Amino acid sequence: MFNFQTAYTDNLLATQKLDKASIYGADGSSLWATSNNFQLQPNEIQELVKGFSDPSQLYASGLHIQGQKNVCIRADPRSIYGKHDAEGVLCVKTKQAILIAHYPAGVQAGEAAKIVEQLADYLIGLGY
Repeated sequence: MFNFQTAYTDNLLATQKLDKASIYGADGSSLWATSNNFQLQPNEIQELVKGFSDPSQLYASGLHIQGQKNVCIRADPRSIYGKHDAEGVLCVKTKQAILIAHYPAGVQAGEAAKIVEQLADYLIGLGY
């Protein structure tokens, strides 16, 4: 089995633009990798999975990550972005996975998003 933990979540953190990351299967039923114990509650990951096909609830009620409500600032079939004060969360779906990464205060959302989106493109290229 491919080791997503060391190959991807740690590399996201090495950019120093992200402080927590996880990778779930695209249906949200399995956690493939995590760093800094960044895991979502079952209802949170299912909210996210549903949001890729119907973002209306995310825009209405926010995106919940580890019990924290984030304002949904973008939601489409590929990417969902949330913001809470000066920090935020980026969720990008590939063919088989959902990448979820958190950026801390002091990091520009665009810088963090570029890193996560590029990793998603790379994984799509590998068939994931």
